[in-house]
Amino acid sequence: MRPKTGLPKRKALRNMPVYEYGFKDNPNNQDIAHPNTMGQKHHSGFSVMSMFSGCGGLDLGFLGGFRYLGDEYKILPFNIVKAIDIDERAIQTYNLNISQHGEVGDLTIIDPFELPKAKILIGGFPCQDFSSSGPKVGFAGERGQLYLSMINYMKAHKPDIVIGENVPHLATLHKGKYLKQILADIKDSGYNSIVWELFAPLYGLSQSRKRLIIVAVREDLGFPPEAPKPKFLSGYLPIEHAIADLENVTDEAITNQSQYFVATKATSGGGQGDHTNRRGELAYCIRANAKARIQFHYSLDRRLTVRECARLQSFPDEFVFPFAAMSNMTQIGNAVPPILAHAIASEIANYIEMLERGEKILNSKYTQNDFEQLSFFQTAQQTR
Repeated sequence: MRPKTGLPKRKALRNMPVYEYGFKDNPNNQDIAHPNTMGQKHHSGFSVMSMFSGCGGLDLGFLGGFRYLGDEYKILPFNIVKAIDIDERAIQTYNLNISQHGEVGDLTIIDPFELPKAKILIGGFPCQDFSSSGPKVGFAGERGQLYLSMINYMKAHKPDIVIGENVPHLATLHKGKYLKQILADIKDSGYNSIVWELFAPLYGLSQSRKRLIIVAVREDLGFPPEAPKPKFLSGYLPIEHAIADLENVTDEAITNQSQYFVATKATSGGGQGDHTNRRGELAYCIRANAKARIQFHYSLDRRLTVRECARLQSFPDEFVFPFAAMSNMTQIGNAVPPILAHAIASEIANYIEMLERGEKILNSKYTQNDFEQLSFFQTAQQTR
């Protein structure tokens, strides 16, 4: 269909990425790389089972050993023993970049006793049925109860700590009843839990992104730790901080930079897809709904590229997305930003090391009523 401007419809770009190495094999990373990415183990690392791993943003943050925009994110004392996701392409991306621990699998039918026992369980259980931009059907949706796969693993293997990630709307949908049920199931499994509400720009992300992090600790170990302390309280890093140097790159000199959707701005449909970013401000939240929700560049007459979206999600440039734009954008939008995951994982590492020294948090400032009323969030203040 011809656009309303009367101009011929622009042809879709079908560029594929050009690359020699994935992140784990790239020579530029070898001086700081986590042993896991080289097929080895951290000598004092704690074992981690990863569910709903996607392309590996949460896992990369837990491992550490990467650079992003000139900053180094140190190796953390964790070893991924297995990562499972139902998306075959996401697992291919995971194995290309992080390790060969990624496996395609349906967690609703896998017996948790067949999975390796680990000290820590992590997972960004699917959020579409809880999202403010999704159907908002909660447990009635086909993905709304997938968190039970994590609950079943907890009952089977009793990991010390469990980290679950989801969208902030989970706390308010139907007055919080779904989150209350999830937390009740965690309690029934023998765990104390807390919810961190984290605004990612406070940790260095140039994108307006907020996430809920559920932290559960086995009851015999005490109470959960506090949320990681923000680093950017005096001001956020705007969109151009992350992507300005890419403005004149139009080819694969930087992998995935030639990939973007050719599209005119929407004239109907509630503004889906016609957000234009503004210089000097945070980028709009990167969405997994690739064609409808990838925003326009702040100064160039095009949508954001795959690499620009990856940058805004804090993936290192060496982290390759090997497919066409649609699949790559979906994987990026579904991911946990690695630098946010690194802040979470650093706090968990400190907490576990405290437990290893025989210390534990015996008292919590949160009462049972707080838990029931969902007033126990540790919230970082947000401005636009």
